[in-house]
Amino acid sequence: MTTAEREFLLGGQKSGKSRRAEERAAAWLAASPAHDAVLIATATAWDDEMRDRIARHQADRAERVPGLRTVEEPVQLAEALAAHSAPGTMVLVDCLTLWLTNLTMPMEGAARDAAQAIAALRAALRAARGPVVLVGNEIGLGVIPMGREVRAFVDALGRLNQDVAAECDRVTLMAAGLPLTLKEPT
Repeated sequence: MTTAEREFLLGGQKSGKSRRAEERAAAWLAASPAHDAVLIATATAWDDEMRDRIARHQADRAERVPGLRTVEEPVQLAEALAAHSAPGTMVLVDCLTLWLTNLTMPMEGAARDAAQAIAALRAALRAARGPVVLVGNEIGLGVIPMGREVRAFVDALGRLNQDVAAECDRVTLMAAGLPLTLKEPT
């Protein structure tokens, strides 16, 4: 990756997208001792299973990419990206789907204005001074979900994915651990 390239990795659950993002970070860190990498984690531990999942991801990530620092930010993503972006620092965001969930269906408090948050994220991506790798789910490939709220979320995530893809130099769809390049730098 170049110093200001932005990549969006999307795919289904357990498609290999987070692992690919970690590989990008490991390669970035290995390329120069002056490089830094930070993960902005958006997950929130709302139940025991999610707490266990987060702990497992943290342990696995620490083993695979020991130099990757982690910052937990479930809502203020644009601000966190702006705060950590620097020419020698790669920022990984994992994951946009959970971030949108935190905005639109919070476990506590009122829903936030997703359109405003997405606009701020797009601006932060354009202003990023170092490489950015974003991870998100592609959930619109299956059957049409039952329930108005679920359909609205699938629609909102589809629009978010399109907006983020428009801001990125590279877009990669992950399936079965394999990358399919959808967009490359020109």
